[in-house]
Amino acid sequence: MAKTTPTAAKNLLTTYDYINPKPDAELVRKSIVYKLIFILGIDPKDATPADWLNAAMFAARDLSTENFLSTRQIHEKFKKRTVYYLSMEFLMGRAFTNSLINQDLYGAFEQAFKELGLNLADISEQEADPALGNGGLGRLAACFLDSLATLRVPAVGYGIRYQYGMFKQEIVDGKQIEKPDLWLDNGMAWQFARPAKRFPVSFGGTLDTSHYPPRWKPAEQINAVAYDEIVPAFGGQIANPLRLWTAHTGDLFNLASFNEGDYFSSMEAQMKNETIANVLYPNDATAVGRELRLKQEYFLVSASVQDIIARHLCRYDSIHTLPEDVAIHLNDTHPVLAIPELMRILIDDYYLPFDQAWAMCQKIFSYTNHTLMSEALEKWSVDMMAQLLPRHLDIIYKINHHFIENVVRPQGYDDDFIRRVSIIEEGEQRQVRMAWLAVIASHKVNGVAKIHSDLMVSSLFADFAALFPERFTNVTNGVTPRRWIAVANPKLARFLDKHLGGSGWLTDLNQLNQLNKLVDNKDIQNEFANVKHAAKVRLAEYIQREMNITINPNALFDVQIKRIHAYKRQSMNVLHIVHRYNQILNNPNADWQPRVFILAGKAASSYNEAKQTIRLINDIAYFINHDERVRDLIKVVFIPNYSVSLAELIIPAADLSEQISLAGKEASGTSNMKFALNGALTIGTLDGANVEILQHVGAENIFIFGNTVEQVQTLYRNGYNPYDFIDNDPELAQVVNQIAQGAFSPDEPHRYHKLMHNRDEFQRYADFRSYVNAQAQVDKLYRQPEKWYRAALVNMANMGYFSSDRSIEDYCREIWRIEPVSEQELPRLA
Repeated sequence: MAKTTPTAAKNLLTTYDYINPKPDAELVRKSIVYKLIFILGIDPKDATPADWLNAAMFAARDLSTENFLSTRQIHEKFKKRTVYYLSMEFLMGRAFTNSLINQDLYGAFEQAFKELGLNLADISEQEADPALGNGGLGRLAACFLDSLATLRVPAVGYGIRYQYGMFKQEIVDGKQIEKPDLWLDNGMAWQFARPAKRFPVSFGGTLDTSHYPPRWKPAEQINAVAYDEIVPAFGGQIANPLRLWTAHTGDLFNLASFNEGDYFSSMEAQMKNETIANVLYPNDATAVGRELRLKQEYFLVSASVQDIIARHLCRYDSIHTLPEDVAIHLNDTHPVLAIPELMRILIDDYYLPFDQAWAMCQKIFSYTNHTLMSEALEKWSVDMMAQLLPRHLDIIYKINHHFIENVVRPQGYDDDFIRRVSIIEEGEQRQVRMAWLAVIASHKVNGVAKIHSDLMVSSLFADFAALFPERFTNVTNGVTPRRWIAVANPKLARFLDKHLGGSGWLTDLNQLNQLNKLVDNKDIQNEFANVKHAAKVRLAEYIQREMNITINPNALFDVQIKRIHAYKRQSMNVLHIVHRYNQILNNPNADWQPRVFILAGKAASSYNEAKQTIRLINDIAYFINHDERVRDLIKVVFIPNYSVSLAELIIPAADLSEQISLAGKEASGTSNMKFALNGALTIGTLDGANVEILQHVGAENIFIFGNTVEQVQTLYRNGYNPYDFIDNDPELAQVVNQIAQGAFSPDEPHRYHKLMHNRDEFQRYADFRSYVNAQAQVDKLYRQPEKWYRAALVNMANMGYFSSDRSIEDYCREIWRIEPVSEQELPRLA
């Protein structure tokens, strides 16, 4: 064994001798083969591409583990204040390639596989996307973890290790079919199992309030067991953990029943409880589904809060210093039960008085709001919470009483105001308003785009803003350029390296500003056009291979990829597609700009309108793609099973980014940033971060349409009637009637009648004509390549603000009060 050298000793791993592998191609090759034989037990001649991937992931993990362990020791040695980021979703994407790029190992692994007669890109494709999230919420959390590590911020992410994710989406006869996402079937070599890191999580039972603190006697208990995923910083040296919990209930196995031959009963309790970690967002259309979702959220926060306290007590002797050491951030309302859980532990286990525990919690917690839509803000029935979490409901009642009697009433507010701000919503079924609890308990509450934060204060949380004006702030979202250019678009990364004088832009995205000096250079425009065309060819080949649809890479690629939801208005995109189809049929010899409309996204399993929208897209795609009269002037493609790896393929190829939600409904969006960062132009409303993108890129380089927030609200107040718009626009009426009367569903003519003829809550008909006119401007600009690619370069050049690194710096400064690991505190690696 190699002795640790004096310089390696400064890495804090000072006690033991060990081999510190070096990342040259020869040793990487030997390490991969070693892992294949001695860890996986596979003869290289029998190895599948998936086997080679797992072996390579073990080898890559070795090269980041020293940093991973020393980072924890640095935090403990220097007693670094740490942020703990709680989220139900972490849409991480494939770990392998991202880790190689972050650790500057891609070249060594590429050469190692070449020497083995294999191709790194082919091997990388074997990695399944971790099914730990669904949409923008989870992807934002993943970008933030990347930035937290890269900025050397002491941080731990906490989530659930879902066995089957949300679901794997298949399209059968145009319909979404949900199947289990078996992402763990080929192993997950990037994660460390931590069987010793387990915490009991309890449910149900009774509460004896005759004592103080009250005595909770749970009816059932399961164990949360940890897995750690390494999140390596770009440039190495630091690696933070994402700790994921899974359920373990082996002690519930009934051996007596099994021995008596009652095999099902012997495992019934075990199977029931282990479903907690099976599926992201179980269908909550039933009481059983809602109960499972509540248990799932408590499972996450209980294990995480217990772990946070255990980490704290490794550094400090007293629980009283918790607010100085710990910041807990709640990513939306899903983890808000962490508040009463921490209160429970402080009061019941450490015997702190209520007022002291509450004062500590208000210093520890902060909360990000991600939606203004009341239906998306979680509420839990008092009856269900009393049944599953009686102690926590008791604590919530006490928090609410303390808040009303000590904060609200002394300021002279009337009973109506008190009713509005109470955590408990009265009504036929009393409910706990989780967003209200989050606001009352947190020292800071932030929105995720300027317009969203302003609306949050003026509408959703207006009453709380009157009570706590200093509590509300904005942190505009951002995305990591490491994932969204270096991994997703390596040709663009090389283009930027060449023209920006190196790769410094990967950690300082403001360096993209230098492109502003080059946007009029015709050679630069042509070079970027070639980068874009190569990405379009790559996507076209994928669509041909996987879907047997031929698309033209020279067409304009018009892309909308995101969760399917009425407020995101995929159905308005469909209206334009059909309108364009009609126009071509009416005038087939006109000089039309060819377009490929590309859509992707999942609909929640219980969300029938969204599932109908997916079916409509596929029905229209079938008719248009098989209509020889339109030739290649329109193609419509719905790509199944949208994921991070698919986004990495689609976003670099996009010419036009559809960000068309109704103004005031999208909190921020991050796909708008990813598209612009990759040189796509945005067509969008003045919603979410579109407003700030407009300010950064200029009105001439973005296509803005539709009503403003104020105009939308006026329409609502005046009693919005969709037929005011349908009846006064013959082309819109034609499209609506075609869809509603079965032009694209002749086997079931009324299939989409309800989808087209409803109250149009998100005003797609009001914005239709403005949208169509903006699309005409898109065609006009795309026919002038010099102007189009100039605008694309301007978009890229002015995306520096939308880096997740900037977002995290804002959080550290304004909310968490956290300092990164300094240069002096970093280990000096051998």
